Amino acid sequence: MMKKVVGAAMAILWATCLQAQKQPENSNYARASESLSHIEKLYAVADGKHLFRETYPFDEQYSATYLADDNNQPKANAYSYLWPFSGSLSAYVALLETKDDAAIKQHIDQSVLPGLEHYYDKRSPVGYASYVNSAPPSDRFYDDNIWLGIDFADLYLHTKEKAYLNKAQEIWNFVQSGMDDKLGGGIYWCEQKKESKNTCSNAPAVVYLLKLYEATKSKAYLNDAISLYTWTKKNLQDPSDKLYWDNISLAGKVQKAKYPYNTGQMIQAGALLYKLTQDKEYLKDAQESAKGGLGYFFTSDGTTGYPVLKKSDNWFIAIMLRGYLELYQQDKDAQYVQAFQKNLDKAWISMRDKNGLFGKDWSGKDKAADKKWLLDQFAIAEMYARLAGIKMK
Repeated sequence: MMKKVVGAAMAILWATCLQAQKQPENSNYARASESLSHIEKLYAVADGKHLFRETYPFDEQYSATYLADDNNQPKANAYSYLWPFSGSLSAYVALLETKDDAAIKQHIDQSVLPGLEHYYDKRSPVGYASYVNSAPPSDRFYDDNIWLGIDFADLYLHTKEKAYLNKAQEIWNFVQSGMDDKLGGGIYWCEQKKESKNTCSNAPAVVYLLKLYEATKSKAYLNDAISLYTWTKKNLQDPSDKLYWDNISLAGKVQKAKYPYNTGQMIQAGALLYKLTQDKEYLKDAQESAKGGLGYFFTSDGTTGYPVLKKSDNWFIAIMLRGYLELYQQDKDAQYVQAFQKNLDKAWISMRDKNGLFGKDWSGKDKAADKKWLLDQFAIAEMYARLAGIKMK
């Protein structure tokens, strides 16, 4: 019982500290901090495990629609799945990169990472499973692990602490096991159901490899990144608008849905490849996809004076933002970052409910749903944190 009380007290203390970190000179940072404080208060499970509920209010009948099976029956899960939980690591890492605060670093080490270990799965090669390891074994997704690997690589690049690099490389060993020669290469989506190779498991894998190359200077990572980038562009890019389709089945059938994060990760991959190789073809690729993304994932009704993000999972948009920010670092074309900033300024006013939680409608016209998904909230916090670290010219 004492462990539960202490765990709950620590969560409340951290939430209070976050809310107190108001920085008038950087409203994005203050908004990220405040948003994280609301998440810690409303979603945290007070049992000492540093885990979260999937929704607020908690819904025992919640049915996750993003898993690999077709059986989306409600499951009375006490905790969120890995994917929503992983948003906590991304958001706090983004905040740490923006302001090197010892309290944030401590929270990552003493709360976020211990929570993450409840998803650690010792099947060989080791990786992270889609649900906690105290439950029966669950599927393992290559993209889930890639997002974590990117965060650990970022932690290493920021802190130079070898433990983070070791973890990033360990996770890559698992991700690499999801690659074979079928369809000429590429990484599968789900370890247990190797039926398709998805942009969401290939585009971010390029970003991941490039960060590992930055961390280690091992040319093997760079060569693999270029190979995987070429495969993804060849198999999953729509040549008409330079955006990216969702996946290709082993039968060669392309599922042509277009999601913000897929194109966003190829923008980031192209921008990073340009940064590391100075090959202008990669920069051109990123710029063409960025232009296509502005036309497809934003809309304009002529009343706002800026392009408005179309409704989507907020996390898809957060991952897309990573790409546009990386591109800005290379070409200093501010138009895209300014569009995101305008949308997030509006969101702070019109997308939040009485609890400080965000809906999904960027126009501000639709009433926010009563039930809020955990990952949508971490995604918004991440976006504010990332924008807080950008100095616009």
